[in-house]
Amino acid sequence: MSRFLVALAAVLLPTLALADVDPRFAKLRDESEPLGGLGAFLEKYVGACEGALVDPQCKAQAEAFRKKYQGKQLYMIVTEDDANMLAPGPYSPATGEYTINITPFFPGGRYAMTHGTPKKTDANGNPVMPLLTVTGTLPEGWNIQMFSRMFSMRGVRAQVVFTPQSVWSLPKKGGGKNYGVTARIDGLLVSEGRTGGQLGLWLNGKDANARR
Repeated sequence: MSRFLVALAAVLLPTLALADVDPRFAKLRDESEPLGGLGAFLEKYVGACEGALVDPQCKAQAEAFRKKYQGKQLYMIVTEDDANMLAPGPYSPATGEYTINITPFFPGGRYAMTHGTPKKTDANGNPVMPLLTVTGTLPEGWNIQMFSRMFSMRGVRAQVVFTPQSVWSLPKKGGGKNYGVTARIDGLLVSEGRTGGQLGLWLNGKDANARR
């Protein structure tokens, strides 16, 4: 994204009030191990042990790495440039309530981390994942056009706490297999990139902002 568009977004979009992180998510985050890079983690967790030049200890090293992280919660930040799994959903003009759709597929290098195990691929060979959703209400002075513009101009990010569980594989288009890591997402916070203003929270398997 060019510097011009970043500057333009700052001019066109009003600022959400800076909000403290929800204490429920903060507790999860603070009790988790920060992840330096998703791609490097997935590479070691999956363990690409194929080909003539592979280290004979590859499989043993991968198994030891998976055992090390069994049941352990990890924390990562998905920056604005990489948050393609976030998209605006339905909006109610009468109430100002919006929905954010989250495709729980987080790519990192050759692999991806998913919430649950994908069972099939689409026509392009990409794993099909059921959407997660979070809701919220637009603050005074906002409208749906401003809200949607945050996504189109890469103005949202996500913080994710997850627990890796296993390795999955699916047939690859053209032959071979795609691999990834099945995880349980324990908490996912969607926020505005500039201010950190909370837009939605998915926690313990449900929309934590939903009206009860």
